[in-house]
Amino acid sequence: MSIGVYYFGAVSLILIGLYAVLVKKNLLKILVGLSIMETGVNLLLISIGYIAGRSAPILSEGVGPNNAVDPIPQALVLTAIVIGVATTALALTVAINLYETYKTLNIEELRRLRG
Repeated sequence: MSIGVYYFGAVSLILIGLYAVLVKKNLLKILVGLSIMETGVNLLLISIGYIAGRSAPILSEGVGPNNAVDPIPQALVLTAIVIGVATTALALTVAINLYETYKTLNIEELRRLRG
């Protein structure tokens, strides 16, 4: 499979998530859009670090510095996934508290009630 497919998929996920963040009015839909956008960015970072014909940088026989991919993008994406899960959990907690307090997750309604 061509690497361009991964770039196309990553950009598509980023744009779908951006659409949800900018257009949707429900807080949960916005959070789902942020998660989709985050997945697209992670896929883009992994795709950039991919080199055809090379393998993961795991210590085993036959894998050396000349035939392994760069481990930095992989480490960054693993860190981003952990941070993303934590921030999504925090955002969902805030959304639950907002719903319990105001009985709505509509952003426009929450702004009207707050002000």
